[in-house]
Amino acid sequence: MTKINFQVHPSSIIDEGATIGNETKIWHFSHVCGGAVIGEKCSLGQNVFIGNDVIIGNNVKIQNNVSVYDAVYLEDDVFCGPSMVFTNVYNPRSHIIRKHEYRKTLVKRGATIGANATVVCGVTIGEYAFIGAGSVINKDVKPYAMMVGVPARQIGWVCSCGVKLVATAEVACCESCGKMYRIENGSCNPL
Repeated sequence: MTKINFQVHPSSIIDEGATIGNETKIWHFSHVCGGAVIGEKCSLGQNVFIGNDVIIGNNVKIQNNVSVYDAVYLEDDVFCGPSMVFTNVYNPRSHIIRKHEYRKTLVKRGATIGANATVVCGVTIGEYAFIGAGSVINKDVKPYAMMVGVPARQIGWVCSCGVKLVATAEVACCESCGKMYRIENGSCNPL
């Protein structure tokens, strides 16, 4: 374990070899495996599991009861809501070992995944996308997309500040922060 300046509750287990950045906080009953890399200023809530082949960026918030399994990668500023689920095997069977078939899941900078959502392995969630509570993500998600349902479908676009955008023609303005976006050809990009 590479220890710099982070906080770990005494009930948590940090395996030898884990890398944890400055000012990260790991709360009650959590387990970080030895191959994990966790950035600075992260917060891991109660009962969080972090696998060996996991890289977590800076300022990532992982709420209670979330397991981040091998082959899951979270970029900076990602939010994982309480009890949301990542998978890493597409077609699991108890009697068949499929560790060599793990599918990479990438959650890009600033994305939010709501409480009790499920992310099926092998997808990429784009920058600042917003996944509603209880949604099931089974395909790639575009940057700034707002997704809800089972399976999830896009219902609009969201600002980097987390507020749903109101679009007029090809331009959208955030009613909260005033940031402007261009919406065209099925994509949303800041102006």
